[in-house]
Amino acid sequence: MFADIAEISIKAGNGGNGLVSFRREKYVPNGGPDGGDGGKGGDVIFTAEPGLTTLADFRYKKNFRAQNGGDGKARNSYGSKGEDLRIPVPVGTIIKDKDTGRIIKDMSVPGEDFIAARGGNGGWGNTHFATPTRQAPKFAKNGIPGQERELTLELKLIADVGLAGFPNVGKSTLLSVVSDARPKIANYHFTTLEPNLGVVDAGEGHSFVLADIPGLIEGAHEGIGLGHEFLRHIERTRLIIHVVDVSGIEGRDPVEDFEKINSELALYSENLAARPQIVAANKTDIITDPALLERFRAFIKEKELPYFEISAASGKGVRELISYAASMLDGLEPVAIYEPEVFDEAEDSGEDFTVGVQDGVYVVEGPYVEKLLRGVNFDDDESMQYFQRALRRKGIIDALRERGCGEGDPVRMYDLEFDFVE
Repeated sequence: MFADIAEISIKAGNGGNGLVSFRREKYVPNGGPDGGDGGKGGDVIFTAEPGLTTLADFRYKKNFRAQNGGDGKARNSYGSKGEDLRIPVPVGTIIKDKDTGRIIKDMSVPGEDFIAARGGNGGWGNTHFATPTRQAPKFAKNGIPGQERELTLELKLIADVGLAGFPNVGKSTLLSVVSDARPKIANYHFTTLEPNLGVVDAGEGHSFVLADIPGLIEGAHEGIGLGHEFLRHIERTRLIIHVVDVSGIEGRDPVEDFEKINSELALYSENLAARPQIVAANKTDIITDPALLERFRAFIKEKELPYFEISAASGKGVRELISYAASMLDGLEPVAIYEPEVFDEAEDSGEDFTVGVQDGVYVVEGPYVEKLLRGVNFDDDESMQYFQRALRRKGIIDALRERGCGEGDPVRMYDLEFDFVE
């Protein structure tokens, strides 16, 4: 089965920890601090790869982690930067937040890079905390964790022209004779289980991308069969060539088939139903009932749609069909790009906190608090002073007062508990 939706988990690398270190040189008995900073964690980067056409690989690997930054070193040496993780995806992949469904990025430009999760900054070494009155700081800051995200990847295939029609009407054969694509072709339904792309040379410098996409059946708009997979991809095409089997070999009614396919398109998306169509009456070389073809021809003429009678197998009428499709594309707008929805970076800044009360204890939580606690050495007086100043600068002390916290009241920050002191 063609996989065009995938759910994955990504995590950027954590920043390396800063180092507590002091110079240890001959004839320098009281060397100052020389602890280096930690290195930045690696980013998770998506790349729009033109050579890919499915998300099938994500069925086997769902967790992606970039490399952590290295810890700081002595002699003020920085830790190494974590290596970025690049994840190739097909052009046309939409990256969404898994929980909210919000569109984060539309990977519609070949070769485009997008940083989906940023690595954490490295922590400061103890060199940064030296002052004229604090010449030997015994604490450093830990690195900041890298961003984590739960994502949904949704592939909307990008092609100029999409081939619509029931299974086994000759779409794959048509693609194979007009392009360099080599789709699987057989006389049974649902031969095409994943999209096939081909570049069509229409002559005189004209070329376009043609997609033979999984076939439709009735009820496709409700997800029956390969419906959603087909409809999701054909959304991106600027023009539809609607291929209909008019041979009568399988006892099908071409008028009925045409109406059913268009009904499925309309039920899925009004925009999709309004997409320009060219009708290709296929298999005219093996017609069993000429009256069937006459009826279909008159039916399409009433609808005033471009109409071509072809045989994909023998090549009859194919060149004229392709030439007309190329001329129509010249007047059609480019593929629409899905604009990312409003994205509030503050949600991922890691700088928020909350103050609540549980059983008489004031509870302070949040990403900022977690990061602060990781960078404090509670056995060192100077580090504790730094912790207290950070609480004041961030506004946590004021927030506790606003909630009614007074002298001596218990405060809990994760595993740390202490009495509030004004």
